[in-house]
Amino acid sequence: MIKKVLVANRGEIAMRIFRTCRVMNIPTVAIYTHVDRGALHVRYAEEAYCISEDAADTSYLKPELILSIAKKTGAAIHPGYGFLSENADFARRCEEEGVIFIGPSADVIARMGVKTEARKIMAAAGVPIVPGTEEPVAGLEEARRVALEVGYPIMLKALAGGGGKGMRLVRDETGLDEAFRLSRSEAANSFGNDAIYIEKYIEHPHHIEVQVLGDKYGNVIHLYDRECSIQRRNQKVIEEAPSPFVKDETRQKMLAVAVEACRKIGYYSAGTLEFMMDKDQNFYFLEMNTRLQVEHSVTEECTGVDLVRDMILVASGSPLPYKQEDIEFRGAAIECRIYAEDPENNFMPSPGIIKVREAPEGRNVRLDSAAYAGFEVSLHYDPMIAKLCAWGRNRESAISNMVRALREYKILGIKTTIPFHQRVLHNETFLSGNYDTTFIDTKFDKEDLKRRQNNDPLVAVIAAAIKHFEQEKEAAARATTVPLVGESLWKYYGKLQMTANNY
Repeated sequence: MIKKVLVANRGEIAMRIFRTCRVMNIPTVAIYTHVDRGALHVRYAEEAYCISEDAADTSYLKPELILSIAKKTGAAIHPGYGFLSENADFARRCEEEGVIFIGPSADVIARMGVKTEARKIMAAAGVPIVPGTEEPVAGLEEARRVALEVGYPIMLKALAGGGGKGMRLVRDETGLDEAFRLSRSEAANSFGNDAIYIEKYIEHPHHIEVQVLGDKYGNVIHLYDRECSIQRRNQKVIEEAPSPFVKDETRQKMLAVAVEACRKIGYYSAGTLEFMMDKDQNFYFLEMNTRLQVEHSVTEECTGVDLVRDMILVASGSPLPYKQEDIEFRGAAIECRIYAEDPENNFMPSPGIIKVREAPEGRNVRLDSAAYAGFEVSLHYDPMIAKLCAWGRNRESAISNMVRALREYKILGIKTTIPFHQRVLHNETFLSGNYDTTFIDTKFDKEDLKRRQNNDPLVAVIAAAIKHFEQEKEAAARATTVPLVGESLWKYYGKLQMTANNY
């Protein structure tokens, strides 16, 4: 059994893993930079180690230093997602140094991490593949030739990429040169590898994924599917399980294909196969994420499975504690990713200090977060500050619970995507369940969001109340005597604070 766990990550995912470790009575180790020295995950763990060389060093990509801390503390390493989670070299170094890596083997990570290689492997395993190149294109001339063979529109993708980085949609040959240049540049900056491959673009696609779980003894099960089609800049913002679009017959085929493919490549730990699905329910392999997904919480809420716990057990050498028939899917769940972004301004980052934070509570609501009042959202890291999940007996119930939770969720001091989520959950196309990855660009009325916020008289009232509260608090701090206000300052300031918080 693993005796201690180091999480090579930060923020809400570090807290998510630490909480399961606490349930399992496993001590935890945090790492942090100078920017994160006051972060919640640092205070929650039993041990914490700074990995910054100086105040300007904000990087968590320090595999050798992290490995040395793990060896020093006797901890296994859980990478979370992002950072080193799909770095095959890091996983291999863990294997070489005798440190348990809580995830799949370095070999599988390497094979699935090269997108063109993953396409070959999945095609050999019988998984449908989107038409495109089997190797990265050598240059712009080859890209032009391949584009004509495949047929426009096409998608340029980073060979070593993920999270929408290096991805460009090209609808005709006039846009290829600029898109190719930008795609290579972004891929090089994000992954240190500017290699690009080409896929046929599926018009009005649905982004569907299958959660899998395997052990080191050849056992693989699925935990059903998720719909991840509401995206901005090719990154997910709302996910739900199960997909309201996929028909049962198609679902069973997709689940069976995913499990069989994982058996053939010898996959163990938690992983996700992502598919694109067209309007006629044809599905095509997109990529495999050899790690825990951000949106794993919706699967957990509907199956009762703790994926982090099972990743730890599998890494310890234990067989899966379930068979496929043991997995019962109940109800529906929706997750809203809460970003420190301005949805009125093309989702631009909104860094700053959170002045007020009131979290939603009550039945069927789950909040994974590491934010708090006084926490500074930095530009150095991903702007996601929380994941809000709601469960219900059916999709309508889950949506109702999420609407209530979003209404209760108060964050002041920075802009967040909470207003965007509130509008989406009232959108007719979303409520119908028949939405695709073009939703934000074609079905969501951004002007309506902006108009409603600007025309709401409560906005001015709230702003004035907050400003008055801050001025009065500052004046009181300077005062040598208590002013006569007809009631205690405690009640007076409390009322102002309540006015600000309630909106």
